[in-house]
Amino acid sequence: MASRTPPPSRPVGTVTRGTTNPNRLRRMDRWIAAVHGPALRRAAAPVAVDLGYGAAPWTAVELLTRLRVAAPQVRVVGIEIEPARVAAARPYEREGLTFRHGGFEVPLEAGQRPALIRAANVLRQYDEEQVEAVWRRLCARLAPEGLLVEGTCDEIGRRHVWVALGPEGPRTVTFATRLGSLERPSDLAERLPKALIHRNVPGEPVHAFLRDFDRAWAAAAPYASLGARQRWIRTARSLAADWPLTDGPRRWRQGELTVRWEALRPAGSAG
Repeated sequence: MASRTPPPSRPVGTVTRGTTNPNRLRRMDRWIAAVHGPALRRAAAPVAVDLGYGAAPWTAVELLTRLRVAAPQVRVVGIEIEPARVAAARPYEREGLTFRHGGFEVPLEAGQRPALIRAANVLRQYDEEQVEAVWRRLCARLAPEGLLVEGTCDEIGRRHVWVALGPEGPRTVTFATRLGSLERPSDLAERLPKALIHRNVPGEPVHAFLRDFDRAWAAAAPYASLGARQRWIRTARSLAADWPLTDGPRRWRQGELTVRWEALRPAGSAG
């Protein structure tokens, strides 16, 4: 029998600022429920982790509510590296929702592997060079059909970009926005995840993608008379001719657009 690696004596990671607001992650939650809901329903006793939920437990509470629409049997565990935040969250525990002290080691009950890890606005304060190791560690904790969603959003959740990863590594990058507040798609660049935000420079794939995104948006300007949603859909159809988009009109109508990771992977990166 293979020996088990003993858990670390202290949580892995560093304390973040902990900024959080109600409904901040609604776009990410909506996407997770739609895209990962079938896998959650197939799991016998799925556990979803809200990693680094911050100074208040709103995002974990909301994640439980939203995921249970797609998978009624799911349970949510909020994990925070700051003990005081865990203590403050405990009064919000209920059936299906608990809080634990921990970090990137993702401490769960013995033998549990999460069907979902959501890490929103956690790696923003880390160095780019640290991201790949954190991704590997978190992906290794996933259940066989598990999903890691890691990304960044603004303070009120209008603009959001996240990477979705399976046990094998990164799969897709999703751009999501409140369309009525968008001047041009490259406005989302300031919310790129840490793995990409410093790569938005000439010669990098993500820079070329955002350039083409803006051009397609400008070309779709005549559709603005039909509303920002129709303009976004037309933009996505145009982009799909040159970029490997993985979604379609159903998600585009939500102000989302998802592209394969391989197309945006930083130049020189093996992952």
